[in-house]
Amino acid sequence: MTTRANRTRMLVAAAISAAALTLTACNDGEGLQEEGAGAASTVATASPSGTSGDTSAGAGRSDAANPVPSKGSQGSQGSKDSQDSAGSTGDGAGSTGTSGSTGGSTGTTGAAGSKDSASAFAPCSSTSTRTTATVVSRPLNHLLLTVTNTGSGNCDLVGYPAVRFGEAQAVPPAFEDSKPQAVVTLAPGESGYAGVLLSAADGSGSHGHTAKTLAVFLGDGAGTARPSLPAKGVYVDDSIRVTYWQSTMADALAW
Repeated sequence: MTTRANRTRMLVAAAISAAALTLTACNDGEGLQEEGAGAASTVATASPSGTSGDTSAGAGRSDAANPVPSKGSQGSQGSKDSQDSAGSTGDGAGSTGTSGSTGGSTGTTGAAGSKDSASAFAPCSSTSTRTTATVVSRPLNHLLLTVTNTGSGNCDLVGYPAVRFGEAQAVPPAFEDSKPQAVVTLAPGESGYAGVLLSAADGSGSHGHTAKTLAVFLGDGAGTARPSLPAKGVYVDDSIRVTYWQSTMADALAW
């Protein structure tokens, strides 16, 4: 019995030794290092994830504590600036409107100038008037020129008539004191007048002669009227003078 027990103990001891050898072979230093590396790798992998999570959380807290303007906020600021700029532009537009008002006033002045110009450049022409020449008894040696507006609009008798009797080479001068204060304007159907001193009443004139034709120049571009004279003609000398155009017959014969 003792022998069997000893054998049993020996078998058990042998089995334990074999198991120990097997365990030692499997768990040498390299195996432990590999397992350690795997564990470290596992820890390293987990750690960044945890760190990322912490960082994200920290970033979230940082954003909450120290807000940084986002692009959207900058856009809002840009919109505000744009609105301010628009407001400034609006003010500028208002100023421009004021300048426009000033320009309107200038335009009004220009319109008045145009009216004056239109009046100055509407002379009575030979095609829209009728001219007659009449010898009057008083004052002596005077001829009355009458121009009647036969047109449909107003016209002006500007200056004085340039007359030429017969074959005369020059036109007679005007009585400067007869110049009216304003240009004579004729409405349709109205007449204007000019007087002609044909010769000196006392016979003191020289180079007298009889003329049977008369040409009356109404002005630049206005044409020439050729009123009839009496059949026997009229006597003229170097005393001949004309008046400026007048609005009345009496003013025309006062010289």
